[in-house]
Amino acid sequence: MTSLYFLFSVALSVLFLSFNFNIAKQLKILILFSLLIISSSCVFAQSATPIDTIKPGNGPVKEQLKDIKAAKKTITDSIGNEPKKNPLIDTTIKNKYGDLLNDDINFNKKYPLWKPLVQVVGINVFTWSLDRFVLNEDFSHIGPTTWKYNIQKGWEWDADRFGINFIGHPYTGSMYFNAARSQGYSYAQSIPFAVVGSVMWEYFGENSRPSYNDVINTPLNGAFLGEIFYRLSSNILDDRTRGSERVFREIAAGLVDPVRGLNRLLQGKSFRRTTKEVYQKEPLNITIFAGLHKINDDNSTIFGKGPTEALINVQFDYGNPFEERYRKPFDFFRLRTEFSFGSGRKLLDNLTGYGILLGDNTSVKTDYGKFSVLYGLFQYDDYWDNKTFELGALGVGGGVFTKYPISKTVNLYTNAHFALVPLAGNSTRFGPDTSQVRDYTYNNGLEAKFETTLNVGKALSASFIYYYFFLHTYVGTPGNNNISILKPRITVEIAKNISLGFEHFIYYDDRYLKNIPGIYSVRTEQKIFVSWFLEDQQRKGRYN
Repeated sequence: MTSLYFLFSVALSVLFLSFNFNIAKQLKILILFSLLIISSSCVFAQSATPIDTIKPGNGPVKEQLKDIKAAKKTITDSIGNEPKKNPLIDTTIKNKYGDLLNDDINFNKKYPLWKPLVQVVGINVFTWSLDRFVLNEDFSHIGPTTWKYNIQKGWEWDADRFGINFIGHPYTGSMYFNAARSQGYSYAQSIPFAVVGSVMWEYFGENSRPSYNDVINTPLNGAFLGEIFYRLSSNILDDRTRGSERVFREIAAGLVDPVRGLNRLLQGKSFRRTTKEVYQKEPLNITIFAGLHKINDDNSTIFGKGPTEALINVQFDYGNPFEERYRKPFDFFRLRTEFSFGSGRKLLDNLTGYGILLGDNTSVKTDYGKFSVLYGLFQYDDYWDNKTFELGALGVGGGVFTKYPISKTVNLYTNAHFALVPLAGNSTRFGPDTSQVRDYTYNNGLEAKFETTLNVGKALSASFIYYYFFLHTYVGTPGNNNISILKPRITVEIAKNISLGFEHFIYYDDRYLKNIPGIYSVRTEQKIFVSWFLEDQQRKGRYN
């Protein structure tokens, strides 16, 4: 910009000198014009100040943050679910909403290797102390004898309960992962710390032999949950804020990601004040469902005999899949969790989701906007533990997301996935595990998923979800399982961002067992709920 003004001033100087003015007048005009050039360049420089930056001496911080939020609300999705270009946003370091594409390394430095390693050891010591001195678990009675036994006997497939293996261990893995992630390490760099923590625990944290399933599930699904917790906490944190708002943000982020909350205290970040945003943030939509969940004992009927439970479901949709940009791990993800209350000891009914590992976008213009596509490599996590069945699966594979604008107000969203499943757990019989030991098989196989949603403005949404799992048992009764889950759903808006919905749930299981007659089972459920959609103004669209 400065060079353009210089060339412009030189051209004007030549123009003026070509006229028959005296030298004094020429000099006066040149001086005056130079002053105008300098002042105008300063004005342009000031207007290019990043829109998320607090300017010292420009009023109270709280008021400036309000102005910043108001300005960023104007950077919203266009018709094609992608924000328009903004001259104040450098898209090499920020997304088109004006948020950072990466954490600012000047404020999030990478700490020495020994620090996250010490914290991984500390997490194991804390977990063992809780098991030993508070819960007095049998497996926590350890010492040199048990360590020697574990090293000499080697690895096995353990007999722990389903919830411990497929949600407990991954949660612990997320803490190992975030010991590094919250100290400046990337997603890929943080996974080895989860592996180290898991191996250390398997040999020295309990008196049973180290297990294959734990050393797979803990770091990989731990990284899945850990990165989601890290990203969600980043969306909460804001080092520019002060007072009660800052305290609330620090506490909320610490509850979402406890290890990061602890590290922020140790690093002094909880009290640090910056003038600009220093964390990567992406648009985040949250949907909360609350209602009744009917489980049919007689599967030939709807709302038949069987228990009725209360349900609460929370869904997080992070990132805009149709913003055209290159993706790195978990720039876009979805996480669903559902809790059931009313019968039995199991509260967490299911936890499912996916996160992008790498990917890209493309689009084609249509009469009503853009036909938008996101394609890439994804990681998948499925955990179902309820009165109907148990199923846990870790998957990695390809996925495609599309948005097709049928009209100005009607949009069709579709996503399809196909993935390898290196580890899965599946209940060995109809119904859930009610014992205190393993009552499920270990499997590998394939999974396919398809979801489509038709949105008619905000008034009506109709969706269809289909999951298919082909699982080959390698620990347990030999055989193959074909599992299908269907979930048609419809919601109707009854007030702003509040909808009334109905979902029909069907679970199919075909078991082909070696030397044993096959088993075929079907279960149906119905859900009636009210949903509250918290839509980020920067990310329009209800993607199922």
